[in-house]
Amino acid sequence: MAYIDIIKEKARSDRKTIVLPETTDKRTLIAASHIIQDGIANIIMIGNEEKIMDGAGWLEVDLDGATIIDPSQTEKLDGYVELLYETRKSKGMTPEKARDVLLKDFLTFGVMMVKANDADGMVAGACHATAETLRPALQILKTAPGVKLVSGFFLMDVPDCKFGDKGTFLFADCGLNQDPTPEELAAIADTSAKSFKQLVGSKPIIAMLSHSTKGSAKHPLVDKVVEATRIAHEQYPHLLLDGELQTDAALVPQVAKSKAPGSEVAGKANVLIFPNLDCGNIGYKLVQRLAKAEAYGPMLQGISKPVNDLSRGCSWEDIVGVVALTAVQAQLA
Repeated sequence: MAYIDIIKEKARSDRKTIVLPETTDKRTLIAASHIIQDGIANIIMIGNEEKIMDGAGWLEVDLDGATIIDPSQTEKLDGYVELLYETRKSKGMTPEKARDVLLKDFLTFGVMMVKANDADGMVAGACHATAETLRPALQILKTAPGVKLVSGFFLMDVPDCKFGDKGTFLFADCGLNQDPTPEELAAIADTSAKSFKQLVGSKPIIAMLSHSTKGSAKHPLVDKVVEATRIAHEQYPHLLLDGELQTDAALVPQVAKSKAPGSEVAGKANVLIFPNLDCGNIGYKLVQRLAKAEAYGPMLQGISKPVNDLSRGCSWEDIVGVVALTAVQAQLA
């Protein structure tokens, strides 16, 4: 059974309610139909019901079972206005501005539904940039208790791969923090370990990646990863983590023996922590396109309730997968 099929089974076992606000995108409508038919999650769609159903008819997909909420018609609008105002008034929000935002910005409306416990999570990003998708979540939902920062990760399912956890990996940060400090890299490693354990179920084995392995190169970028590894060992001693490691040393046992002898992580890693967003974003897209991997994300970790992003190049199948993962995150929240 493929990894994502296992996640779908978990989602079905305790069905959660997920908001899909991008109802003008045909991929969203097709995905919603499949999610409902497969019993993966309860779906809330935001927008004008007539337009949504017209789109579904044109695409010949069945949205029976979806809840459609038009922000301009719902009786809950006043409550959301008040909640948004109270949440953001210290940042200059007024009741009038809150109402205007909620009527015009379906992503913010969806996040408010999650904030108000009217939904368990939200998935968007098929037709919005990552910053547009994540900004309202970060502003409104805040970080989870005890978490130092929110970060983004991808779950990668690589076909015919003997590395990682039978071809399954977590890559971080691939979507949010552009140039993490050593302290932030260590924190990302900790939350990534929790995400991997929750969503994959296996023991996380974490490699702090670099272009150097155990001092093979000297550079400030290497120093950052070395320091991040030291901080992670100090602050999160429960983690099975090592660095700095080149990617081949992290993944390939034969290479690990020569480059990092004695390492408990080298040659076995299933969680890869990249030194910056350039590396993470380039890395996941190379694996996705060249190895024909399924890439689910960027998922958010460290936020109080699950809101997850999509690549604008996603397929409807990708949306189904991220909704299933979001539902499982909600089960564990």
